[in-house]
Amino acid sequence: MTQNDAKYRWYILFLLSLTGCFVISMPQMCMPVLFKEISVDLDLSLVQLGVVWGMIPLAGLLLMLVGGMLSDKFGTKKMLFIGSILTGVAGMARALSTDFTTITVTMFIFGILQVITAPSMIRACGIWFSGNRLGLATGIYSMSMGFGFLMSSMISASVLSPLFGGWKGVLIAYGIVSMLVGILWFFTRSKPSDAGIPEEKEAPLSAKESLLKVIRMRNLWVLSIIIMLQMACVMGMLGYLPTYLKDIGWNPATADSTVALFHGISTVFTVPVVLLSDKLKSRKIILFVAGVLTSVGVGILGFNSGAGVWAAMIIAGIIRDGFMATQMAMLIEMKGLDVRYLGAAIGFVNTVSRIGEIVSPPIGGRLAEINPQYPFLMWSGLAAVALLGFLFFKKESAVKTSQD
Repeated sequence: MTQNDAKYRWYILFLLSLTGCFVISMPQMCMPVLFKEISVDLDLSLVQLGVVWGMIPLAGLLLMLVGGMLSDKFGTKKMLFIGSILTGVAGMARALSTDFTTITVTMFIFGILQVITAPSMIRACGIWFSGNRLGLATGIYSMSMGFGFLMSSMISASVLSPLFGGWKGVLIAYGIVSMLVGILWFFTRSKPSDAGIPEEKEAPLSAKESLLKVIRMRNLWVLSIIIMLQMACVMGMLGYLPTYLKDIGWNPATADSTVALFHGISTVFTVPVVLLSDKLKSRKIILFVAGVLTSVGVGILGFNSGAGVWAAMIIAGIIRDGFMATQMAMLIEMKGLDVRYLGAAIGFVNTVSRIGEIVSPPIGGRLAEINPQYPFLMWSGLAAVALLGFLFFKKESAVKTSQD
């Protein structure tokens, strides 16, 4: 990588951080804290809210793999430019919803555009960064996502909703910002001048060839299933917790701040966690510890609805975004995986992981009708089961060091 490329990649990382924050995380995580307002306006039940919240992972299940393959074919720049613009338009379309059907359809369309765009961001990290710089890059990118989750949960309902005249105005505002970020991608370079990675100079693979190479990788399957169970736990909990706390009498702003605490502590520890995985030369150890803490933290919510909620958010959140950054680095570094089908691999992992996110919220809604704390016990159990997946990993590659 040339000296000019080495400097330019940090600008790319800055744009990736803006995209993660304003195109992906903030427009998405505003929904749980706005659900109370939306449910009153559109007359939605808890089960219906669970279905609405499950639309983004459903879109991921159906099209994340397609998004990864499109990134391999057309490149990250084009996908991030077009994807950010269209995601903004689809995000604003949610404000047109008038009932359960329309909010579900618009959330699904919004989810489609988000999941087609997302693989290009991880792929860009793999193209522009390597070695210990890769861990740092995925850490900063994940931290931007966590910051978006934090800010969205803190201000969407309590600040932006009154400011913009309700939940519809909030969704429109996020859509406009997303489109502005997309315009920035139009003026960027698509890759390092020397192609960054040798494999990019080789002939591209067809979609069928890419998929066949990806599905034959055992560690990719194991990682996908671990992430699936982990995401089912975390996303189910985050979508339900604010509404649950408000229903049992918590002040709305205080209820929303629990999710803000989760994202806040997660954001602060993102880079230290992924750098620790570099120091230990093992991504797997970090992922395992994250699974244990997630299971314990979410499990506490099944038994305590008072001060223990704050402890639960700290325990479950402290390594959450570090987990996401570490699994991204682990995926990019996986033995036998080259950049020609990196997008397909990213899409595959995220496709499998979405299964848990789709099933988790509606089942949690059903359990909540029996006992409002039962969903937390189910989600905690899923994170615990994910720990068994580490028994099936083949030996991982050592974390490489960077020379530039």
